[in-house]
Amino acid sequence: MNVFAQVFAGVAGIVHVLIFVLESVRFPRDPKVQANFRVAPEDVNAVRPWAFNQGFYNLFLGLGVLFGLTRIWAGDDPAGKALAGFACACMLGAAVVLVATDRRMLRGALVQGVAPLLALLVMTASAV
Repeated sequence: MNVFAQVFAGVAGIVHVLIFVLESVRFPRDPKVQANFRVAPEDVNAVRPWAFNQGFYNLFLGLGVLFGLTRIWAGDDPAGKALAGFACACMLGAAVVLVATDRRMLRGALVQGVAPLLALLVMTASAV
């Protein structure tokens, strides 16, 4: 896997681990994080379980990319590339769905989608 693709994939993985922290750790108690996700104060209790669960989805995707990279560095390029590529594709898909359902979430979609998009583009271009 191309080194640039690895860097973009690594950034995507780290970003998604950080999103986990926002959604599952900080969201329940931090009004700034709640506002960042456009959740009204009166809706926080209803949304809290969803945010907690969604955070773990992001954690697992981020760890999937990072584990894929460790497989590449250990010499198992096909498995690592498949795992990192699949996780990046899922991240990109989620970013597209986010902005398609609410254009106000463009910033969040860019944060979660640009690095995996670049990783996938470089992976594809370097495979040709």
